[in-house]
Formats: sequence, structure tokens, C-alpha cells
Amino acid sequence: MTGATPVVVRTWATVVEMLAAAATEAPDAEALVFGDRRLTYATYLACVAGFARELDALGARDDRVATLIGNSIEACVAAFAALAAGAQHVPLNPQYTARELGPILADAAPVVLVVDAAMAPMAEPVARRAGVRHVIVVGERARRLDTWRAAEVTLPPPPDAQALALLQYTGGTTGGAKGVDLTHGAIAINVAQRDALLPSRPGDRILCMMPLSHAYGMAMGLFLAAHCAGTLVILSRYLPDEVFAAIQRERIGVFPGSPTVFVGLMSHPDFARTDWRSVHTCYSGAAPLAAATLERWRDAVGAPVYEGYGMTEAGPVLSFNPSGRPARPGSVGVALPLTDLEIVDVESGRQVLPVGTCGEVRARGPQCMRGYRNRPDETALALRDGWLYTGDIGELDAEGYLYIRDRKKDMAIVGGYNVYPREVEEVLFEHPDVADAAVVGAPDAYRGEVLVAHVVLRAGASADAGSLLAHCRANLAKYKVPTRVRLAAALPKTAVNKSDKNALRRLGATDSPAA
Repeated sequence: MTGATPVVVRTWATVVEMLAAAATEAPDAEALVFGDRRLTYATYLACVAGFARELDALGARDDRVATLIGNSIEACVAAFAALAAGAQHVPLNPQYTARELGPILADAAPVVLVVDAAMAPMAEPVARRAGVRHVIVVGERARRLDTWRAAEVTLPPPPDAQALALLQYTGGTTGGAKGVDLTHGAIAINVAQRDALLPSRPGDRILCMMPLSHAYGMAMGLFLAAHCAGTLVILSRYLPDEVFAAIQRERIGVFPGSPTVFVGLMSHPDFARTDWRSVHTCYSGAAPLAAATLERWRDAVGAPVYEGYGMTEAGPVLSFNPSGRPARPGSVGVALPLTDLEIVDVESGRQVLPVGTCGEVRARGPQCMRGYRNRPDETALALRDGWLYTGDIGELDAEGYLYIRDRKKDMAIVGGYNVYPREVEEVLFEHPDVADAAVVGAPDAYRGEVLVAHVVLRAGASADAGSLLAHCRANLAKYKVPTRVRLAAALPKTAVNKSDKNALRRLGATDSPAA
């Protein structure tokens, strides 16, 4: 077992108290930047308090508030306001289609949906069918959430640290998304745990290009900035030209990225022409980072890249390469304070394996989830005897550094998003021309992994790879759409007549794409 030595770290019962402390200590400091819009911490807290009181009046306390908002000031204010109102915040991916959104809203049963104006035509009918009582449309062309400018801030009564704070949806092994229940105390202490290994600098300027609806974007953007009273410079999405411009214009100090971002930027002609001297710290998360990529980026930018490991179920961070020591390429670092990591046998999950042996990674700590919403059976599988079973295969070295080697789950990580092939397969099976289908992940230098679909058509079918991809695009978020479709006469099967995905992975690695 490995666990970092417990240390005294500054923490709060909730991240709302963390934001309030930043507003007290640095009221005039710049908190949020989004294009031409800029908010100080005093104004940020006033906007959060004003919208929180409105949500409270709508009956949000002890219920749920869902947000379907792209990166913006509205996304930040709505997230903190939901928490401040004593509601459980349900951040939803703006890339969801109506097909994906409906079951999630039905499962989450929020009392309020706050939706970006661009997505409202799709989302409002879905929300009404799911029984959502209140839909609030926000955005540049609708209602802005930075209109409160009161000098005196009155927050609703603070939520309890043990109350539910976040309901974050992650892919489900049987095709449906699972909602992860996290408490206020879990997410607040996870910020402090990470800061104990990688201390932030007061007033740091942090670039946020990752989705604020994603666990990584919330932890290493939204909450990190409030923790250090720093400036969160928000981009609507990852676009290399906008990243390069923001680095220089805003003098960014902290650069949270992912393998997809690092690879994409280094291949861009403007990378070498950008002045990176203000950047002193880079984080990598959401997917495994190749050692060669880490070294190339570090040497070119002149700032270390600290890689970490976690998952939505872990609030989300479990380990990080600590500052003050050279980052170990290939390792996701050591356990955070108050966190234990063990490697156990894959079959039973009970036998602790020795140093240098591969097995399933299990973890325990105050940041771990309470369970999956409405999924007692899956909760019982993931949480056993006080441990969170991650489904990842890894090993620990003698100094407690963790290395992730494989995945126990049938899952691909595409550009930082977890994708469960079963969901994509179910969409393919709905096409009238499809007789059989299997989807696997394949290595990709840019996205980490991409999806390859292997499809058998029905006799006499007229569909081709292009029409199957169009069907997927109409029913799935962009990152879930396969990049290749291989049409086959039959799929290899195992002895129990399941699709032999190991054989398909080998085939997909060498097969030329059909589309």
C-alpha cells in the first residue's frame, strides 16, 4: 500500500467557502476573463450569490440543478451558484445530442436546467419531457449571469460538507451514462490534496480550454483558480490560434492540457513563434501522456509537465507527480495526501500484490464518490470494503510512483473523454442495414485513441461506411463517432460467441480505413 504522508493543508468545507475567501482576500483581483468580459472576485461572488438566491427560490435546495453550457462566464457562475444554493450541480456535456441528453435528465431529475441559448432549441423539449420544471436560457444572445453588481453579498445558508454537491455523468459499461455522487467535502478536500503536492501561486493566471463540464476542467480550472485567487482565462474551446494568442495576451502562468492538446500545438507552425516564457507550470490529465511527448513539450516550452491520474469517481484526482522533483516520464505520480493506493489481483481484488507487479488499482480517500445514482449493483462492484476499484491496471514502484499499464474495462479514451464502445454499438445496431457490429479503440498519436467500428451488413443492404458514419453523427456526440468503419462478411467470435475484441484490435491496427 502507498499513501502520501498526511500534511496540514488549507481547506474549506465547501468550494463555495473557498470562492468567498478569495473574494474577501482579493476582491479587486481579476477572477474571470472570457473575450472582452472580465470579472473581479468581488463581482464574481456577487453574481454567484444573486443567481444562487434565485435558484433557491425555485426550490433547488436539496434537489438538483443541471447545466448545459459551453465554456463561458455563465458556466462558472452557474456552477458555483448551484452549489451555493444547496443544490447538487449536474454538469452536462454541451456535445450531447437529444438522444444522449434524454436518459441523463430522466435519471438526474433536476428541478432546474440552465442551458446555453445555442443549445436551447434541442434541449428544452427534452427537458420538458423529462419533467424539468424550470428551464433558464443563458448566453451572450440571451440572459447573462454577470449582471449582479451589489456591493453587499448575501449568500444562501451554506450547504453541509456531507451533502451531495456534484452529480457528474461518466460512460456506462452497458451503454448508459452513470451519475457519480460526490459530496461538498469530497470536492473541496481534493483541491487541497492536489495543492499539497503541487502548490499553486497566489494570483496565478490559468488557461482554461478544456470543457468546464468535464471533471478535469472543473478541478484544474474552475476550482484551482478560486483556490489560489487566480485568474481563469476561458476559451470557448480548444483552437490552436486562440491558445497561442491567449498565452501571450494574458501572460498565462499555468497551462492545464492533455496529450491531444500537447501534440496538436507542437505540430502547429505558430508553436515555435509563441512566447512561452510566462508559463511556469503545465498539467496533463484526461488520458495517458507518452513520455516522448512530455519531454518534447518540456524542452520546447521550458516548463515542467506534471502528469496526474484520477477519474470522476475519485473527485477526481488520486495521484500527481509532485513539484520539487523531476517528473517521471510514464508515471502518473504518487498518491495525494490522505489517499491510499494499492495494486490487487484482478480476479478477486483482495490479494495485495508486491512492488513491480501489475494488477488492478484500488484507492481510498476522502475525495472518493459516495456511489452511483440509482445504480446500487454497480456501486457495490466499484466500492468494496472502503476501497474504490478503478478498473485500471497498473503497478507501483518502490518509491510509490504509479504507472498505468492497461484498462480492465472495455473503454476507450478519445481526446480525454471516456467512451464505452457498447453505447456506439447500440447506435449502429439501430441502423436497419446492420446485422452485427463491434467497436474497439485504436491508438492515435493526436487523440490518444480513436474508435474503429467493424460492421456486418444484412443481406441485400445498400448502406456503406459513409452512411453508417452519418447515422452515428446524428445520434452521438462528436467524440464518440468512429473515425473508421470496416465492413466485413463476419466478425471473429470467442468460444462463447461474443465478438473477439482482441482480434479486432489487432485487425484495426493494420487494416486500412474504409471511411
